[in-house]
Amino acid sequence: MSELLPYRKAAPGAQPDYLYPPYASTVKRSPSQPLILLPQSLSEITGPVFGHEQVNAQDADLTRQHAGEPVGERIIVAGRVLDEDGRPVPHTLIEIWQANAAGRYQHKNDQHDAPLDPNFTGAGRAMTDAQGNYRFLTIRPGAYPWGNHPNAWRPAHIHFSLFGHAFATRLVTQMYFPGDPLLAFDPIYQSMPDEKARQRMIANFRLDLTEPQFALGLQFDIVLRGQHATPMER
Repeated sequence: MSELLPYRKAAPGAQPDYLYPPYASTVKRSPSQPLILLPQSLSEITGPVFGHEQVNAQDADLTRQHAGEPVGERIIVAGRVLDEDGRPVPHTLIEIWQANAAGRYQHKNDQHDAPLDPNFTGAGRAMTDAQGNYRFLTIRPGAYPWGNHPNAWRPAHIHFSLFGHAFATRLVTQMYFPGDPLLAFDPIYQSMPDEKARQRMIANFRLDLTEPQFALGLQFDIVLRGQHATPMER
């Protein structure tokens, strides 16, 4: 990021509310008292920050982290990180995590009755280049049940985390897939009041990103601020 900008409130309807009762977890997690706005200090807008030399190019390939290839459909997820004026945000750390093709995370708390894939951890990271570009090679994740309400299933999605100048300046969002019928029933996705904001969380199929006989390509641009910002988790 090239400059430090003061915090700006999101446009009305562009971000989810803290309390959205259909998403059951927000009932317990949302603040019960008015928020107290703390002024930013150097500890919030500067280091400590990660070392760029510790992020390797192979970290962005989630299909080559083990002895064999993971099961599932290979996909390329690429895009740009931009500010509200369409300018690239370079040298930003992006981390992703996701379920495997069967809809299960490699985590002890995930007890979904679906197979684990010994060749898929489901986590990767990359740095944006000077033009704000990033690229991941991964596996399309599966849907999974999550117990929020009767017969609740999460749509296929990939979690994205972006770091700014310091670890305190972190944003988290989710990328969804076009044409997924579960989006209409998912309270996390539906917690965004604005339909246009919801659409900004759906990746676009791109034939020019697709590698013949290898992997389909999806574009997912992330806008950090302004009226066209990508919705972020609170």
